Amino acid sequence: MRHDIARLHHVGHVVGSMGEALTLYRRLGFAVPPPSYPTMAPAEGAEPEPFGAANTHADFRRSFIELATCVRDGDATRIPEDAHLVPLQAPASQLPLLLERIGETSAKLAFMLRRFEGLHILMFSSPDIDATATRLASAGVGHGGVNAVRRPVGTSSGIRTELVRYLEIDSDGTGTGTGNGSTTEGRVGAVADLDADIQGSRLLDHPNGAFDLIEVVLCVAEAELALVQARYENYLGRPARADGPARAFDLDGAALTLVPDTHLTALLPDERPAALPAFVAYAVAVRELAVVRDILKEEGIPLRESPSGDLFVPAVAALGTAIVFRQASVPA
Repeated sequence: MRHDIARLHHVGHVVGSMGEALTLYRRLGFAVPPPSYPTMAPAEGAEPEPFGAANTHADFRRSFIELATCVRDGDATRIPEDAHLVPLQAPASQLPLLLERIGETSAKLAFMLRRFEGLHILMFSSPDIDATATRLASAGVGHGGVNAVRRPVGTSSGIRTELVRYLEIDSDGTGTGTGNGSTTEGRVGAVADLDADIQGSRLLDHPNGAFDLIEVVLCVAEAELALVQARYENYLGRPARADGPARAFDLDGAALTLVPDTHLTALLPDERPAALPAFVAYAVAVRELAVVRDILKEEGIPLRESPSGDLFVPAVAALGTAIVFRQASVPA
Protein backbone atom coordinates (compact mmCIF):
# COMPACT_ATOMS: atom_id res chain seq x y z
CA MET A 1 0.00 0.00 0.00
CA ARG A 2 1.33 3.43 -0.97
CA HIS A 3 1.27 5.95 1.86
CA ASP A 4 1.32 9.73 1.56
CA ILE A 5 3.83 9.79 4.45
CA ALA A 6 6.71 7.53 3.55
CA ARG A 7 9.69 8.00 5.87
CA LEU A 8 11.55 10.34 8.19
CA HIS A 9 12.48 13.72 6.70
CA HIS A 10 14.39 15.29 9.59
CA VAL A 11 14.62 15.78 13.32
CA GLY A 12 15.41 19.05 15.04
CA HIS A 13 17.84 19.19 17.95
CA VAL A 14 17.15 22.49 19.73
CA VAL A 15 20.20 23.79 21.56
CA GLY A 16 21.09 26.69 23.80
CA SER A 17 24.52 27.28 22.25
CA MET A 18 25.07 26.72 18.54
CA GLY A 19 28.83 26.80 19.06
CA GLU A 20 28.66 24.03 21.64
CA ALA A 21 26.39 21.97 19.40
CA LEU A 22 28.70 22.35 16.40
CA THR A 23 31.66 21.23 18.47
CA LEU A 24 29.74 18.20 19.77
CA TYR A 25 28.46 17.05 16.38
CA ARG A 26 31.83 17.44 14.71
CA ARG A 27 33.43 15.45 17.52
CA LEU A 28 30.75 12.79 16.98
CA GLY A 29 31.98 12.47 13.40
CA PHE A 30 29.27 14.39 11.55
CA ALA A 31 30.15 16.82 8.76
CA VAL A 32 28.22 19.95 9.73
CA PRO A 33 28.52 23.18 7.71
CA PRO A 34 28.57 26.64 9.32
CA PRO A 35 25.15 27.73 10.65
CA SER A 36 23.05 30.43 9.03
CA TYR A 37 21.87 33.45 11.01
CA PRO A 38 19.42 36.03 9.63
CA THR A 39 20.60 39.59 10.21
CA MET A 40 18.93 42.99 10.21
CA ALA A 41 20.01 46.51 11.14
CA PRO A 42 18.33 47.55 14.41
CA ALA A 43 18.22 51.17 13.21
CA GLU A 44 18.87 53.08 10.01
CA GLY A 45 22.61 53.31 9.40
CA ALA A 46 23.46 50.68 12.02
CA GLU A 47 25.33 47.46 11.33
CA PRO A 48 23.13 44.40 10.74
CA GLU A 49 22.82 42.12 13.77
CA PRO A 50 21.77 38.46 14.04
CA PHE A 51 18.22 37.89 15.26
CA GLY A 52 15.44 35.33 15.23
CA ALA A 53 16.48 31.72 14.70
CA ALA A 54 19.64 30.05 13.41
CA ASN A 55 20.21 26.57 12.08
CA THR A 56 22.42 24.13 10.22
CA HIS A 57 22.12 20.50 9.07
CA ALA A 58 23.99 17.22 9.13
CA ASP A 59 22.74 16.00 5.75
CA PHE A 60 22.09 12.55 4.35
CA ARG A 61 20.83 11.51 0.92
CA ARG A 62 17.16 11.56 1.86
CA SER A 63 17.03 12.97 5.41
CA PHE A 64 18.94 15.20 7.81
CA ILE A 65 19.51 16.27 11.40
CA GLU A 66 18.82 19.94 12.08
CA LEU A 67 20.57 21.93 14.79
CA ALA A 68 18.49 24.96 15.73
CA THR A 69 18.62 27.75 18.27
CA CYS A 70 17.00 31.10 18.93
CA VAL A 71 19.07 34.27 18.99
CA ARG A 72 18.75 36.07 22.32
CA ASP A 73 19.89 39.47 23.53
CA GLY A 74 23.62 39.42 24.11
CA ASP A 75 24.20 36.48 21.78
CA ALA A 76 26.39 38.46 19.34
CA THR A 77 29.56 37.33 21.12
CA ARG A 78 28.39 33.68 21.23
CA ILE A 79 27.83 33.22 17.50
CA PRO A 80 30.30 30.77 15.90
CA GLU A 81 33.12 32.49 14.05
CA ASP A 82 32.33 30.64 10.83
CA ALA A 83 28.61 31.46 10.94
CA HIS A 84 26.97 32.48 7.68
CA LEU A 85 25.24 35.84 8.26
CA VAL A 86 22.30 36.28 5.91
CA PRO A 87 20.96 39.85 5.49
CA LEU A 88 17.18 39.85 5.52
CA GLN A 89 15.97 40.97 2.11
CA ALA A 90 12.35 41.21 1.08
CA PRO A 91 10.03 43.65 -0.68
CA ALA A 92 8.61 46.23 1.73
CA SER A 93 5.13 44.75 1.32
CA GLN A 94 6.33 41.29 2.41
CA LEU A 95 8.72 42.32 5.17
CA PRO A 96 6.15 42.51 8.02
CA LEU A 97 4.92 38.96 7.31
CA LEU A 98 8.49 37.65 7.07
CA LEU A 99 9.43 39.28 10.36
CA GLU A 100 6.31 37.83 11.97
CA ARG A 101 7.19 34.31 10.84
CA ILE A 102 10.78 34.61 12.02
CA GLY A 103 9.52 35.92 15.36
CA GLU A 104 7.09 33.00 15.71
CA THR A 105 9.84 30.48 14.95
CA SER A 106 12.17 32.09 17.47
CA ALA A 107 9.43 32.12 20.13
CA LYS A 108 8.72 28.41 19.55
CA LEU A 109 12.40 27.55 19.90
CA ALA A 110 12.63 29.61 23.09
CA PHE A 111 9.60 27.76 24.47
CA MET A 112 11.20 24.42 23.62
CA LEU A 113 14.44 25.39 25.36
CA ARG A 114 12.54 26.40 28.48
CA ARG A 115 11.02 22.91 28.49
CA PHE A 116 14.40 21.24 27.99
CA GLU A 117 17.38 21.27 25.64
CA GLY A 118 17.11 18.36 23.26
CA LEU A 119 14.99 16.87 20.48
CA HIS A 120 11.81 18.83 19.79
CA ILE A 121 11.17 18.59 16.06
CA LEU A 122 10.02 15.60 14.00
CA MET A 123 9.12 16.00 10.35
CA PHE A 124 8.00 13.14 8.12
CA SER A 125 8.67 12.97 4.39
CA SER A 126 5.77 12.96 1.96
CA PRO A 127 5.77 12.11 -1.76
CA ASP A 128 2.45 14.00 -2.04
CA ILE A 129 2.16 16.75 0.54
CA ASP A 130 -1.22 17.93 -0.78
CA ALA A 131 -2.66 14.44 -0.34
CA THR A 132 -1.23 14.40 3.19
CA ALA A 133 -2.95 17.70 3.98
CA THR A 134 -6.28 16.42 2.65
CA ARG A 135 -6.09 13.12 4.52
CA LEU A 136 -5.16 14.79 7.82
CA ALA A 137 -8.05 17.22 7.53
CA SER A 138 -10.44 14.36 6.77
CA ALA A 139 -9.16 12.52 9.85
CA GLY A 140 -9.83 15.57 12.03
CA VAL A 141 -6.14 16.42 12.48
CA GLY A 142 -5.65 20.18 12.60
CA HIS A 143 -2.84 21.75 10.62
CA GLY A 144 -1.97 25.09 9.09
CA GLY A 145 -2.18 24.00 5.47
CA VAL A 146 0.67 23.55 3.04
CA ASN A 147 3.24 26.34 3.23
CA ALA A 148 5.98 27.01 0.70
CA VAL A 149 9.43 28.51 1.20
CA ARG A 150 11.93 29.21 -1.57
CA ARG A 151 15.61 29.62 -0.80
CA PRO A 152 18.78 29.87 -2.90
CA VAL A 153 21.14 26.91 -2.71
CA GLY A 154 24.70 26.74 -4.02
CA THR A 155 25.33 23.59 -6.05
CA SER A 156 28.15 22.33 -8.27
CA SER A 157 26.21 23.67 -11.26
CA GLY A 158 25.58 27.10 -9.72
CA ILE A 159 22.84 28.70 -7.62
CA ARG A 160 19.50 26.92 -7.67
CA THR A 161 16.24 27.69 -5.93
CA GLU A 162 15.08 25.05 -3.49
CA LEU A 163 11.33 24.83 -2.96
CA VAL A 164 10.32 23.47 0.45
CA ARG A 165 6.62 22.61 0.89
CA TYR A 166 5.53 21.59 4.36
CA LEU A 167 2.72 21.49 6.89
CA GLU A 168 2.73 21.56 10.68
CA ILE A 169 0.28 19.64 12.83
CA ASP A 170 -1.55 21.70 15.43
CA SER A 171 -1.78 20.99 19.13
CA ASP A 172 -4.58 18.65 20.15
CA GLY A 173 -5.23 20.99 23.06
CA THR A 174 -4.47 18.42 25.74
CA GLY A 175 -0.95 19.46 26.68
CA THR A 176 1.58 22.25 26.77
CA GLY A 177 2.04 22.81 23.06
CA THR A 178 2.38 26.37 21.84
CA GLY A 179 -0.69 26.27 19.58
CA ASN A 180 -0.48 26.26 15.79
CA GLY A 181 2.36 24.12 14.44
CA SER A 182 2.95 22.40 17.75
CA THR A 183 1.89 19.23 19.53
CA THR A 184 2.46 18.41 23.18
CA GLU A 185 5.82 16.76 22.45
CA GLY A 186 7.06 19.37 19.99
CA ARG A 187 6.85 20.49 16.39
CA VAL A 188 5.50 17.64 14.24
CA GLY A 189 4.59 17.75 10.57
CA ALA A 190 5.32 16.62 7.04
CA VAL A 191 7.59 17.95 4.30
CA ALA A 192 7.59 17.19 0.60
CA ASP A 193 10.38 14.77 -0.34
CA LEU A 194 13.81 16.32 -0.67
CA ASP A 195 15.00 17.26 -4.15
CA ALA A 196 17.57 14.53 -4.84
CA ASP A 197 19.79 16.74 -7.01
CA ILE A 198 19.94 19.59 -4.50
CA GLN A 199 20.29 17.31 -1.48
CA GLY A 200 23.11 15.45 -3.20
CA SER A 201 25.08 18.69 -3.53
CA ARG A 202 25.32 19.10 0.24
CA LEU A 203 27.89 17.70 2.68
CA LEU A 204 27.00 14.01 2.80
CA ASP A 205 30.31 12.30 3.55
CA HIS A 206 30.46 11.96 7.34
CA PRO A 207 33.65 10.68 9.01
CA ASN A 208 31.53 8.41 11.25
CA GLY A 209 29.98 6.75 8.20
CA ALA A 210 26.41 7.89 8.94
CA PHE A 211 24.15 7.83 5.88
CA ASP A 212 20.49 8.00 6.99
CA LEU A 213 18.11 8.92 9.79
CA ILE A 214 16.35 5.66 10.63
CA GLU A 215 14.50 5.94 13.94
CA VAL A 216 13.02 8.40 16.41
CA VAL A 217 12.00 7.41 19.94
CA LEU A 218 9.08 9.18 21.61
CA CYS A 219 8.75 8.48 25.35
CA VAL A 220 5.28 8.81 26.85
CA ALA A 221 3.66 8.17 30.22
CA GLU A 222 2.53 4.56 30.33
CA ALA A 223 -1.07 5.60 30.99
CA GLU A 224 -1.03 7.81 27.86
CA LEU A 225 0.47 5.28 25.44
CA ALA A 226 -2.83 4.28 23.81
CA LEU A 227 -3.86 7.91 23.29
CA VAL A 228 -0.53 8.91 21.75
CA GLN A 229 -0.58 5.78 19.59
CA ALA A 230 -4.03 6.75 18.27
CA ARG A 231 -2.80 10.27 17.49
CA TYR A 232 0.13 9.01 15.46
CA GLU A 233 -1.99 6.43 13.68
CA ASN A 234 -4.05 9.39 12.47
CA TYR A 235 -0.94 11.39 11.58
CA LEU A 236 0.73 8.56 9.64
CA GLY A 237 -2.34 6.86 8.19
CA ARG A 238 -1.27 3.39 9.35
CA PRO A 239 -1.49 1.21 12.45
CA ALA A 240 1.33 0.68 14.93
CA ARG A 241 2.62 -2.77 15.71
CA ALA A 242 3.36 -4.05 19.19
CA ASP A 243 7.03 -4.45 20.04
CA GLY A 244 6.91 -5.69 23.61
CA PRO A 245 5.67 -2.77 25.75
CA ALA A 246 6.55 -0.33 22.93
CA ARG A 247 4.62 0.52 19.77
CA ALA A 248 6.39 0.92 16.44
CA PHE A 249 5.37 2.59 13.19
CA ASP A 250 7.20 1.05 10.24
CA LEU A 251 8.19 3.56 7.60
CA ASP A 252 10.30 3.24 4.45
CA GLY A 253 13.62 2.11 5.92
CA ALA A 254 12.90 3.82 9.23
CA ALA A 255 10.62 3.76 12.27
CA LEU A 256 8.95 5.86 14.91
CA THR A 257 8.94 4.06 18.26
CA LEU A 258 6.61 4.99 21.11
CA VAL A 259 8.00 3.75 24.40
CA PRO A 260 6.32 3.99 27.82
CA ASP A 261 8.43 5.73 30.44
CA THR A 262 8.50 2.51 32.46
CA HIS A 263 10.33 0.74 29.62
CA LEU A 264 12.79 3.40 28.42
CA THR A 265 15.75 2.08 30.41
CA ALA A 266 15.20 -1.38 28.94
CA LEU A 267 15.55 0.14 25.47
CA LEU A 268 18.33 2.62 26.29
CA PRO A 269 20.01 1.79 29.61
CA ASP A 270 20.11 4.60 32.19
CA GLU A 271 18.18 7.06 30.01
CA ARG A 272 15.53 9.24 31.66
CA PRO A 273 13.06 11.54 29.88
CA ALA A 274 13.42 15.24 30.65
CA ALA A 275 9.62 15.60 30.31
CA LEU A 276 6.62 13.57 29.17
CA PRO A 277 5.85 13.17 26.38
CA ALA A 278 9.24 13.86 24.77
CA PHE A 279 11.41 12.83 21.86
CA VAL A 280 14.30 11.23 23.73
CA ALA A 281 16.50 9.70 21.02
CA TYR A 282 17.14 9.32 17.34
CA ALA A 283 19.12 6.69 15.45
CA VAL A 284 21.34 6.99 12.38
CA ALA A 285 22.49 4.18 10.13
CA VAL A 286 26.28 3.85 9.85
CA ARG A 287 28.53 1.70 7.69
CA GLU A 288 30.74 0.35 10.49
CA LEU A 289 30.11 0.54 14.23
CA ALA A 290 33.82 -0.03 14.80
CA VAL A 291 34.58 3.29 13.11
CA VAL A 292 32.09 5.08 15.36
CA ARG A 293 33.54 3.43 18.43
CA ASP A 294 37.08 4.50 17.49
CA ILE A 295 36.06 8.12 16.81
CA LEU A 296 34.16 8.52 20.06
CA LYS A 297 36.86 6.79 22.08
CA GLU A 298 39.49 9.14 20.65
CA GLU A 299 37.28 12.13 21.43
CA GLY A 300 36.58 10.93 24.98
CA ILE A 301 32.81 10.91 24.43
CA PRO A 302 30.81 8.49 26.64
CA LEU A 303 29.46 5.55 24.69
CA ARG A 304 27.02 2.86 25.75
CA GLU A 305 25.55 -0.25 24.17
CA SER A 306 21.86 -1.07 23.95
CA PRO A 307 20.47 -4.59 24.47
CA SER A 308 19.99 -4.81 20.70
CA GLY A 309 23.70 -4.16 20.08
CA ASP A 310 23.46 -0.53 18.96
CA LEU A 311 25.93 2.04 20.27
CA PHE A 312 24.59 5.29 21.71
CA VAL A 313 25.80 8.50 23.27
CA PRO A 314 23.69 9.23 26.37
CA ALA A 315 21.56 12.36 26.50
CA VAL A 316 23.62 13.84 29.35
CA ALA A 317 26.63 13.88 27.00
CA ALA A 318 24.76 14.99 23.87
CA LEU A 319 22.87 18.16 24.82
CA GLY A 320 19.67 16.45 25.89
CA THR A 321 19.06 13.68 23.36
CA ALA A 322 20.46 10.17 23.10
CA ILE A 323 22.14 9.64 19.73
CA VAL A 324 22.05 6.03 18.54
CA PHE A 325 24.36 4.50 15.94
CA ARG A 326 23.15 1.36 14.14
CA GLN A 327 25.16 -0.59 11.59
CA ALA A 328 23.36 -1.10 8.29
CA SER A 329 24.04 -1.67 4.61
CA VAL A 330 23.96 1.34 2.34
CA PRO A 331 20.97 0.99 -0.03
CA ALA A 332 21.77 0.71 -3.70
